[in-house]
Amino acid sequence: MTFDTTFPDGFLWGAATASFQIEGATTEGGRSASIWDTFAAIEGNVANKDTGDPACEHYHRMPQDVVMMKALGLDAYRFSVAWPRVIPDGVGAVNAEGIDFYDRLVDQLLDNGIRPFVTLYHWDLPQVLDDRGGWLSRDSAPWFGEYAAAVVGRLGDRVRNWTTLNEPWCSSFLSYSLAHHAPGHADELEGLLAAHHLMLAHGTAVPIIRDLCPGAEVSITLNPTQVLGPQDPTAADLDAVRRADNNYNGVFYSPLFHGEYPNSMLEDVAHLTDGSFIHDGDLSTISAPLDNLGVNNYFPTRVRAGDPGANPTRLAGCEGVEAVAPQGALTDMGWEQNPGAHRQILLRSAHESGLPVYITENGSAWADTVSADGAVHDPERTAYLHSHLQAVREAIDEGADIRGYFAWSLMDNFEWAFGYDKRFGIVHVDYDSQVRTIKDSGHEYARIIAAHHGRS
Repeated sequence: MTFDTTFPDGFLWGAATASFQIEGATTEGGRSASIWDTFAAIEGNVANKDTGDPACEHYHRMPQDVVMMKALGLDAYRFSVAWPRVIPDGVGAVNAEGIDFYDRLVDQLLDNGIRPFVTLYHWDLPQVLDDRGGWLSRDSAPWFGEYAAAVVGRLGDRVRNWTTLNEPWCSSFLSYSLAHHAPGHADELEGLLAAHHLMLAHGTAVPIIRDLCPGAEVSITLNPTQVLGPQDPTAADLDAVRRADNNYNGVFYSPLFHGEYPNSMLEDVAHLTDGSFIHDGDLSTISAPLDNLGVNNYFPTRVRAGDPGANPTRLAGCEGVEAVAPQGALTDMGWEQNPGAHRQILLRSAHESGLPVYITENGSAWADTVSADGAVHDPERTAYLHSHLQAVREAIDEGADIRGYFAWSLMDNFEWAFGYDKRFGIVHVDYDSQVRTIKDSGHEYARIIAAHHGRS
């Protein structure tokens, strides 16, 4: 299996992780509980009763993990900061031991020639702030601004690439309407309110980052999905696609990049809200200019028209939208492998934002095991990597300004509600011994990177 597609000069090759998924040490170093610690402690929320410990013990094994990144030849590493580790009370005093960890991580990366891409929020809200309303409260915007100032103020002399939020769709609709993620609410309106407050927090943080880090490249990472309808759609099917697209994509694209909500979406949710949650000035704050856009994409979404008045998904504005099973070859997550849809959503994201794009996550889960020869043979992941990188190249050829690709994930980790059952890493982790083994896909990724840089 060969891959010899070339990419533009300056294209960055990286891998991504998230704090709660890899760090472990959830009660060490002054860290307070996050909403994910609380959520995982409730039986039935996470497979096998798994929690954020031990994860990958990255909090203690960080130097060795950075050496492993260098061995893979990574140009860049995308990681997130744990808010409850840095400000255990959510607001107020900064925990020196917590911020020191990220300070050392940045230095380790730079010493090994790896460019840090820092995400401020990847879903681990301090529980003390959830107790005060969490993302349902407008106060979350100034809370986040204070937290951003603490992190950027400490690391901004060395870090240029800053991402405010990771996948706000997941920390709003998936978390407040579908109950799949922390804090586990199941309310149709709450997801929309949380989404608005997350974007307001994002917009509040942007000028703070720019003030504290002159020359910063400021971004947000979305997880847009190509919404596909039936092959021969009815008018009702087309309306279902429109509604689903507004919820998954338009609810973020439009406020962030066009300074407004999709009018059709506001009409669709009129039975839930009169729109008074949008205050004067909010959309101006939310649409603060950015330098690039992060895109996480793994699969398309298929829908069709359901029974009139039905809303089986509890997603705001999606009455009458029925989910359709994925088609073709699936990953271990049951996700559709569709590089063509990957290309389409990259093109749309570049067009909607008018910005350079980084693919900040893309990858696939498979039931990996260490073979008798001591290796991890994962041909399915390698094939997925090849096909989706080819789609990236095609999107570039069609005019998208794509600046880099971050494989999800650097290593196997805590996969949220799936616990430790699903493995996305290009590096295998034995959770009992914490031994890391670079998988065949990781070796192939390293080969692709080396070829790009003209190394043998």
